Amino acid sequence: MTGTAAKTRSYFRRLARYYLWFTLCFALFLGALAILEHEGMPRQWIGHLYMFATIVLYAIIGVVSRTSNVSEYYVAGRRVPALFNGMATAADWISAASFISLAGTLYLHGFDALAYVMGWTGGYCLVALLIAPYLRRFAQYTIPDFLAARYGGETATRQGSIVRALAVGGTIVVSFTYVVAQIYAVGLIASRFTGVDFSVGIFLGLASILVCSFLGGMRAITWTQVAQYIIILVAFLIPTIWLSMKFAGNPVPQVAYGSVLPKLAAREAQLAADPREAEVRARFHARADDYAARIAALPHSWEAGKIEAQRRLDKARGRNAPLTEVRSAERELLDYPRTADEAARAWTELRAANLARAQPPEPHAEPFPGKTREESDIRRNNFLSLVFCLMFGTAALPHILMRSYTTPSVHETRVSVFWTLFFILLIYLTMPALAVLAKYDIYTALVGTGFDSLPTWVSYWANVDKSNPLISIVDINGDGIVQLAEIAIDGDVLTLATPEIGGLPYVISGLVAAGGLAAALSTADGLLLAISNALSHDIYFKIVDPGASTQKRVTISKLLLLAVAFIAAYVASQKPADILSLVGAAFSLAGSTMFPALVAGVFWKRANFAGAIAGMATGFLVCIYYMLHTNPMLGGNLDAVWFHIAPISAGVFGVPAGALALVVASLVTAPPPRASGGLVAHIRAPE
Repeated sequence: MTGTAAKTRSYFRRLARYYLWFTLCFALFLGALAILEHEGMPRQWIGHLYMFATIVLYAIIGVVSRTSNVSEYYVAGRRVPALFNGMATAADWISAASFISLAGTLYLHGFDALAYVMGWTGGYCLVALLIAPYLRRFAQYTIPDFLAARYGGETATRQGSIVRALAVGGTIVVSFTYVVAQIYAVGLIASRFTGVDFSVGIFLGLASILVCSFLGGMRAITWTQVAQYIIILVAFLIPTIWLSMKFAGNPVPQVAYGSVLPKLAAREAQLAADPREAEVRARFHARADDYAARIAALPHSWEAGKIEAQRRLDKARGRNAPLTEVRSAERELLDYPRTADEAARAWTELRAANLARAQPPEPHAEPFPGKTREESDIRRNNFLSLVFCLMFGTAALPHILMRSYTTPSVHETRVSVFWTLFFILLIYLTMPALAVLAKYDIYTALVGTGFDSLPTWVSYWANVDKSNPLISIVDINGDGIVQLAEIAIDGDVLTLATPEIGGLPYVISGLVAAGGLAAALSTADGLLLAISNALSHDIYFKIVDPGASTQKRVTISKLLLLAVAFIAAYVASQKPADILSLVGAAFSLAGSTMFPALVAGVFWKRANFAGAIAGMATGFLVCIYYMLHTNPMLGGNLDAVWFHIAPISAGVFGVPAGALALVVASLVTAPPPRASGGLVAHIRAPE
């Protein structure tokens, strides 16, 4: 035992030395780029250097950590120390939604967006208390492994296979939805780095994802994620500390932004009462009324609009108008709705968008603002529902729970959970500060600027994705001055643009982009491995070919990982939704499908095969039905929501439905075999 402890300490010290050297080299790399920028190196070259350096770094770790050993490939040999497992899990957890989108959502929605911070943090507390240590005691490779053994019994192979197949299905649906959001973010950042088209950026970033997960599985992913967390932390803190010093004179943003909130509130009140702002909002309201009139006059309005678009094109061509005018008329005709039904959908969305921009700015720090008590109550209920979904979804995410298997012991798993929470909170407590500081900067520096002197970052980000501009500032009232209502900014751009908004050098902008890329890649790696391992280990090895060699199992996993990665990249290139919406759907599906079966499997001996099947199937079907029934992007209708709950919070119905089905089905059928009860006793036994 003493020899083992000495080896463990030596291994920990060696890892600590490696990552200290990595941090030092990273700091020197940043310093060198800052000097090169000062000496006049073009920005695009700096972006290429960041992209090249990060891909090479991850490739080196992947090559050094390559393995064909099953235990190393699936669970990193179960020898990752608690501190480093905490850093890796935090990087796995701080996805593109956290790094890129969350601060932007807080900027756009104020207090309401704190639901994400509370839900994700609270969810990891559930992981620590209810699931992680017990999964480590079980000591297998995947989540379906646990569910199959718990509900299938040692001899009931057919039942175990059914539970395993359902759990694999849930893992794939949840992880695939989540990974599409990460790859979307990879494309956004890669295009920012290199200036290539968004779709090309997706496949460029995909190389970074595959180089680690393909070569070394969980072993390579773990050591890459530790390095990625260091990059994420540095990239997020530097611009936030800069803004904190700029506006509050305090380098601790988590404390300092409280003094900026009253200034922001005063500026919000000033803008709400500004007559020029009111004029712009009135124009947006008029546009919304125009779309409403068009919708009411369908199909005649659609026919008349198409004829008018064709007439403008013919007129431009007939008088030999400038090429730009002709191209604009051609694009207008091409983009015109092809049918009256398509026009109804498009005009309804445009009407809603214009109505939203016609509203005065909501106070950032006011909880659940609403014109009436009923409207305020609806917002409060949606806030609580989202917290609920994110908490229970977090506690059932396969790629996060898999990390419970990588530590040397149950005790190390518990310590690892503490470190994970610590490293996550370093970022999460900073995000509300970043949102407030960036918002105050935009409200005071950008608003009121002349259109002839807009900062360069506005035009840059407007051109990153021309089909769906990330920022748009248009002089609606023609006064030549930027009004707040004239600014349309995508939440996904705020964190990436923060250094430029705050006036920092481009080298810091590149650093933030590298941090966002690290966040997206770290989570994508874990998700792709969860999917490929579920297919190769739980379907191929456990059901199709139990006699497969270890080499064959790892090879199958790598091939499946490649296939899933390219399918996810293709789906992401179609831009199915914004990052946070995709992530919210993944959490609702995870909580509804997996959470009741996981927790009952640990804490309730009476839970049986029928209960697990009923719980997983019912939770999934209720959740997916509500999403399809109410989400406009999926063909649903927002007017069909239950109790005014938004589609992103579908899990608020799926989780209770799944839990109720599990309990009822377990009670009305025969108790589970004694082996299942013995498994519960084993995983809950004292250490």
